[in-house]
Amino acid sequence: MIYRKSYMDKILPFIDKPMIKVLTGVRRSGKSTILQMLRNELMKRGIQEKQVLFYRLDSLEHEDIKTSKDLYKELKEHLFEGGKTYLFLDEIQEVKSWEKVVNSLMTDFDVDIYVTGSNSRMMSSEISTYLTGRYVSFQIYPLRFSEYLLFRESYTERADVKTEFTRYLRYGGFPAIHLVDYTQDEAYTIIRDIYNSTIFTDIVKRNEIRKVDQLERVVKYTFDNLGQTFSANTLSRYIKSQGRKMDAETVYSYLEKLEKAYMIHRCSRYDIKGKEYLKTQEKFYLADPGMRHAVLGYDPNSVSALMENIIYLELRARGYEVGVGKLDAAEVDFVASKPEGKIYIQVTYEINSKETEQREYERLLQIRDNYPKYVIRMDEFAGGNYEGIQTMSITDFLLSDTY
Repeated sequence: MIYRKSYMDKILPFIDKPMIKVLTGVRRSGKSTILQMLRNELMKRGIQEKQVLFYRLDSLEHEDIKTSKDLYKELKEHLFEGGKTYLFLDEIQEVKSWEKVVNSLMTDFDVDIYVTGSNSRMMSSEISTYLTGRYVSFQIYPLRFSEYLLFRESYTERADVKTEFTRYLRYGGFPAIHLVDYTQDEAYTIIRDIYNSTIFTDIVKRNEIRKVDQLERVVKYTFDNLGQTFSANTLSRYIKSQGRKMDAETVYSYLEKLEKAYMIHRCSRYDIKGKEYLKTQEKFYLADPGMRHAVLGYDPNSVSALMENIIYLELRARGYEVGVGKLDAAEVDFVASKPEGKIYIQVTYEINSKETEQREYERLLQIRDNYPKYVIRMDEFAGGNYEGIQTMSITDFLLSDTY
């Protein structure tokens, strides 16, 4: 079990604090393993094993727990009588009205509660209505590149960084596919299983969607237009051009459901001059780059878009709020903000001409502030600074701790 330090460092300060710790994210991103790490940490701190209750609520072992009353009764009967009980409730969205249980337990007993979930009922906008002021949320992403390298070192065999990044670009970061040195077909089979369970369990079944073919068209269009700005109207018109009918409202509803299942992430445009987020022409990125290849097949022309996707996920995992920069008619790939400041980023596969160089750097040079600016590329290059703009290889950027 590889220790995921960046998440543990965020969660550990909240142990024994009177808040419900909520871990969310796409299926198989490692939420359950982080719960195990937290349990191990408690053992190191001297907590007795009988003080810790761990339930995987999507397991057959607990299939009889269906309602909030079932769960409340089960937990109440097993609470530790001589002090605090630590409750780990994995995939809690499987229990209807689960929030009533954790609210009641927090009020009536000496407990410290940790829960995970992977669908719309676990989105922050939803949780805030259930657990008003009584929770802290952590979004868990598939492996970042630095974590992926640790997996390769520990479970298989690591090559040089450039080779490993090419592999990471193809396979993505779902932990399960890096525990063994799977072939490409085997890895994509595992990813397709994650995709199918998300689509059919978290979206189709839970939302009682009847026109599954419509949903799949929206999925494939979104996957195929990774990193491209588009709207529900754009997608609706495209589907109509294919001889099918789907209004913009339906398209928007499907995109929202995909987002709530953590399969895609919406990246809004940010007006750099006006300093505000815009509500039109968003971009969408995948929960994991391996999903695109597993669902649509490998396409070498998608590398630039997948580089963007990886940078986006890295920034989000580091706690940035991320938008697509709008600068008059030009676009800056990412504006990433934290309370202490922001950074601007352009992502390009290669710079092979003066025209390309001018296009990539000129946009950043037009931004008249002193925040750091980066051009991230995958090709070989000499030098690392262009009129104050730092140029970095994508692997150096992903492994850097300076931003």
